[in-house]
Amino acid sequence: MSNAPKTAAAAEANPASSNFLKGLIEADLASGKYAKRTDSLAHPLPPVITRFPPEPNGYLHIGHAKAICLNFSLARDYNGRCHMRFDDTNPTKEEQEYVDTILDAVKWLGFNWAHEGLAGPVEHLYYASDYFDKFYAMAEYLISAGHAYVDSQSADDMAKNRGNFGEPGKNSPFRDRPVAESLDLFRRMKAGEFKDGEHIVRAKIDMASPNMNMRDPAIYRIRHAHHHRTGDAWCIYPMYDYAHPIEDAIENVSHSFCTLEFQDHRPFYEWVLERLAEGGFFRKPLPQQTEFARLNLTYAITSKRKLLQLVEEKIVDGWDDPRMPTIVGLRRRGYTPESIQLFCDRIGVSKADSWIDMGTLEGALRDDLDAKAPRGVAVLRPLKLIIDNFPDDLTVECTAPVHPHHPERGHRTFPITKELWIEEEDFMEVPSKGYFRLFPGNKVRLRYGYVVECTGCDKDESGRVIAVHCSYFPDSKSGTEGSANYKVKGNIHWVSSSHALEAEVRMYDRLFADAMPDSGGKDFKQALNPSSKEVITAYLEQGMKHAMPDEKFQFERHGYFVADRVDSKAGKPVFNRVVTLKDSWGK
Repeated sequence: MSNAPKTAAAAEANPASSNFLKGLIEADLASGKYAKRTDSLAHPLPPVITRFPPEPNGYLHIGHAKAICLNFSLARDYNGRCHMRFDDTNPTKEEQEYVDTILDAVKWLGFNWAHEGLAGPVEHLYYASDYFDKFYAMAEYLISAGHAYVDSQSADDMAKNRGNFGEPGKNSPFRDRPVAESLDLFRRMKAGEFKDGEHIVRAKIDMASPNMNMRDPAIYRIRHAHHHRTGDAWCIYPMYDYAHPIEDAIENVSHSFCTLEFQDHRPFYEWVLERLAEGGFFRKPLPQQTEFARLNLTYAITSKRKLLQLVEEKIVDGWDDPRMPTIVGLRRRGYTPESIQLFCDRIGVSKADSWIDMGTLEGALRDDLDAKAPRGVAVLRPLKLIIDNFPDDLTVECTAPVHPHHPERGHRTFPITKELWIEEEDFMEVPSKGYFRLFPGNKVRLRYGYVVECTGCDKDESGRVIAVHCSYFPDSKSGTEGSANYKVKGNIHWVSSSHALEAEVRMYDRLFADAMPDSGGKDFKQALNPSSKEVITAYLEQGMKHAMPDEKFQFERHGYFVADRVDSKAGKPVFNRVVTLKDSWGK
């Protein structure tokens, strides 16, 4: 019995994916909920405004790709707009490097944040740090209105008094601190008079709430740290759960889509906006938060902490290692933006967590590349084939289509000579049952070339076969009249040994051998696939010499390969295996 997890239906069985968020948007459009909104200049706003709000503390992964495709495509489909926003409220973890790679990833996936305004295109690129003054002013208001206070408990006491799921929390001894005292302390926090952790600002809600997120959650903390955009201007920073709804409201976001782990945070999201609307900061209708299931992909991990561990411990070759589920890794592996969008369309959007099989992602990639990728011949495990009766100085051009289903793309040519490279597995001295390739006395067709008959082989001192000998039939060349006279069952690939391109090829596979490598408290490093990367020297059709970085091919019989975007040089490409021709994992 298989130990693989239950997964979502394959795309082939479910071509029309579900997306309950579309139903929500359409209901709001029908009711006119967001139809009459205007911005601060009284300009009308589109009824659908979404946002993609990553924290710039790491590289984006396939789960983020789902969120990107979801938010940007929904805004596009309903004539709205999607904002690109960085939730950069934690200066100790955020860097400009991450900002740059995130922007690049979103653009590469095919989306942008520029939308037509009254005076031309408007870039809807925002940062939480743009709003630090507003966050602060709103926190002062909440304190003044009796909705927040400065707590001076230690972190240990605060945690102890918070209670647990079976026990209500206890009010802080500072909960009823006079408003004027809390305001004074908050302003002194801002002025840098206190050390990290000496004070914290908390919302005043209900310490007995069954929802732990409503037990006087923190909204501001002291953090003496340099911020990548604001420098040392601030030493207090808003908490994410406080800042996020405010950012949405400032930007007039209508639909704030989050993954399921934020479902229990929604009451606080709504509490913050309601209190600030009461204070006149925002007008109704307010942004609406809705949760959807995050992407759980088999044979992968998406924890930023664990991905960082893989990089720092040099288990992988950096964030863009082609085995990584990061967007930069997928791109270097040879995934296309269209294949990832197709994958996201196929898996749909649900309200409950489920596992998506890696094969569904790989299937979307195959479907995208099959129609696009030009074909080529590669010998990955080379064995010398000598055509004994082929003249030493003869070179014959053979012809093959660039793409078998697109004749308009023309043909490619490559030479056949006396000595060739073939795949090791295409010769057996003693054939097994049903084996139709080369063995002594058997005839096969050299694909696009001649029919040959195997006459024997050479071995080294250990008995290993180092060369195969054959004879060819000069009237059997593919595409000529004589070729129809030869009926053979075997058809093998080859390249001329004197003309082939010798190239480094990296045979990538899944990084983990376990379908759920970090579930149930498992040590994910114990699930690493020892065969996830193999570097070989292969011989390729001579035209591959001109492959450009990121150019993708189908190596006939072997799968899809891409010229590595980092290590390929002019005239000397390095190839990565993108995916095999069919899903044979675990079979």
